[in-house]
Amino acid sequence: MASLKNQFLLNPKIHFLNHGSFGATPYPVFREYQRWQRELEYQPVEFLGRRATALMADARLALGKYLGAQSDNLVYTQNVTVALNIVARSLVLEPGDEVLTSDHEYGALDRTWRFLSKERGFKYIRQKISLPLSTTQQFADDLWQGVTAHTRVIFISHITSPTAILFPVAEVIRRARDQGILTIIDGAHAPGQIHLDLNLLGADFYGGNLHKWLCAPKGAGFLYAAPEVRHLLKPLIVSWGYESETPSGSTLVDYHEWMGTRDLAAFLSAPAAIEFQEKHDWDRIRADCHGLAREALNQIETLTGISSYYPDDSWYVQMFAAQLPDSIDVLKFKTRLYDKYRIETPVHEWNEKKLIRISIQGYNTEEDIKALINALKRLL
Repeated sequence: MASLKNQFLLNPKIHFLNHGSFGATPYPVFREYQRWQRELEYQPVEFLGRRATALMADARLALGKYLGAQSDNLVYTQNVTVALNIVARSLVLEPGDEVLTSDHEYGALDRTWRFLSKERGFKYIRQKISLPLSTTQQFADDLWQGVTAHTRVIFISHITSPTAILFPVAEVIRRARDQGILTIIDGAHAPGQIHLDLNLLGADFYGGNLHKWLCAPKGAGFLYAAPEVRHLLKPLIVSWGYESETPSGSTLVDYHEWMGTRDLAAFLSAPAAIEFQEKHDWDRIRADCHGLAREALNQIETLTGISSYYPDDSWYVQMFAAQLPDSIDVLKFKTRLYDKYRIETPVHEWNEKKLIRISIQGYNTEEDIKALINALKRLL
């Protein structure tokens, strides 16, 4: 596939196969980011005091168009962890209530829910999902084994962090709605990696990162709240938007957009990231990346003799996780991959299994995969 490597600031001496952790920003988007920072510093009072509200409204309009959501139902946040802390800390959950999740969730959000469950007395239940996966029905049935009369919330990833599985969240949302259960979706890895239509998806709350697969600058994420549940959210930081003297018409925006003096450049650069991907025909780029990911996964399976968790390639997109032999030391293995072979990729332990997670973005090439496979052959 044709590479966009020259469009990114990444170190060319590294085989960078870890886009999923923090993302990477292209030159044109990074220039836009720095332009906004310079505008702020040129006249801070003009920028923050008189222009920021309109600028952020325009940026929300562009993001809403991209995500299939009204801009009043969106607010920019620093990342998904911030977005979903807003939701988790706002909901009234008490002893006897239950929050259901899977055993594939991101550690920071697992910690958020465990912390709040200890503080407030509700139960946080991590339901095991059978692996290898087979069908959407089987996945939903597995999760639903954890649903009880006390389930108030289902919190689940759209694309999981440790296992890189594209969960069929639409079916989960449909079932939850039928039973009056709130849905909170962790979309850290979704925007830019899959098409999103949040109105159609129907989740109550959805948090996403823009700095990962959309390639926006670090510090750009968002929170979506459906109109009928926006009133449930409270300010994470109480500032001028609470009891606003100039209300926007959306308490979501009023409560959470202005948190005091801060750099808005990452948010204002998100439309440039959307434009960059549109300019470079990102549907084609995504398809090429998926094909390269499939090739890499097949080679790793052949090398290790261990089958993947995915029944077919519809369960992952540009990122996948492959199991490694139980005998490896994950820290030493990861260190040697980087120090000796200049390969940047996560190697971690999840549910007593040793996994390597590979991310393929538009700057990757077959040479990166060849380097990875050659390194694995030697290290294994």
